[in-house]
Amino acid sequence: MKQHNAQCVFCAIIAGDAPASVVHRDDRCIAFMNLRPLHIGEFMVIPLVHIDHFTDMPDDLAAHIMVVGQRLGRRMMEVYNPKRVGYVVHGFGVPHAHLNVVPLHESSDIVSAKHIVGTEAGFRIAHDAVPLRCRADLDADAAKLRSDQ
Repeated sequence: MKQHNAQCVFCAIIAGDAPASVVHRDDRCIAFMNLRPLHIGEFMVIPLVHIDHFTDMPDDLAAHIMVVGQRLGRRMMEVYNPKRVGYVVHGFGVPHAHLNVVPLHESSDIVSAKHIVGTEAGFRIAHDAVPLRCRADLDADAAKLRSDQ
């Protein structure tokens, strides 16, 4: 396990070299708002050490990340009142293990079916079609979810 990877945007966030709307930080992980949330309130929890695949994490660290996601997920239910909270580890996007915690308002939210587009090669999820949230809104979302509120 590397401590940090110079090419990893998540490692830059951990080091304080890239902006993030932080919900939680402890000695093992950090949780921050997703830049392109499917619904307002979506965040992710990542380990402070650079680990590419979630399955490469030691079990105790994976469990800790899940517990943090669970606690903040309960807060998400109070603040945003989704029908459910979903947890996604898909391993794509940024090569740094991360647990996405997603407010679910309908069953298609967890698979992002709303954002599937047809191409000549087939279908793909158009992550770029999910609107960016401005930093001020992300900071406000993070403040609502912090457990110290």
